[in-house]
Amino acid sequence: MPLSSPHPPRRRVLRTGLGLTAAASLATFVTPSPASASARAAEEGPRAHPTSANGWPMEPQADASGGIWTRQVPGSSVSVALRIGEAATVLVHVIRRYHYEIDSLVHGEVIGFRPADSALKGYATNHASGTAVAIRPTWYPDGAKGGLFPHQLAAVRDILKECQDVVAWGGDFRRPNESHFQIDVPPSDPRLRRLAARIRRWEDSPGQGAGTLTLGA
Repeated sequence: MPLSSPHPPRRRVLRTGLGLTAAASLATFVTPSPASASARAAEEGPRAHPTSANGWPMEPQADASGGIWTRQVPGSSVSVALRIGEAATVLVHVIRRYHYEIDSLVHGEVIGFRPADSALKGYATNHASGTAVAIRPTWYPDGAKGGLFPHQLAAVRDILKECQDVVAWGGDFRRPNESHFQIDVPPSDPRLRRLAARIRRWEDSPGQGAGTLTLGA
């Protein structure tokens, strides 16, 4: 069951005070921490091919023939457009754990693919390759920290630990964006394949994966 609080969370105060929209939140982009794949890509300068900051091919529109399709997040009303294959497997798992362990999500609260255009810069270009999601971007204003309660932050840290550096969280960027999660390795990285394979095994095994509890844990 998702954790909840009887009091309005601080992120709602931030949302109300700043009155941001999802588009506004995603329109302001900054450089992530130097340790991330996005920062390394930015330091390499312009690429010969249209790839996002994490090294994945960008797409002009959501189309399965081009590599982008819409996935339903199991156990929720959320659907999100993502890169077909390992990237979608991992990001859907992240969203699903968020839904179960941090707060319940509903349709429209998660933004995945966005078409490549001049408005996308820096790590936000990862949306154009279908390898990033923004979870409730209006709740977590760009540049602000402290939108999560301690138990929610602990859950995020556990998700990141489970993903073993394959996924990066915008809350760790130099200018934080606590709504942002991205695949932080290029398509050829074997860690992505291993993580996706492990998640698929969990999905096939009762009592494993997102939303399960271990007695005595």
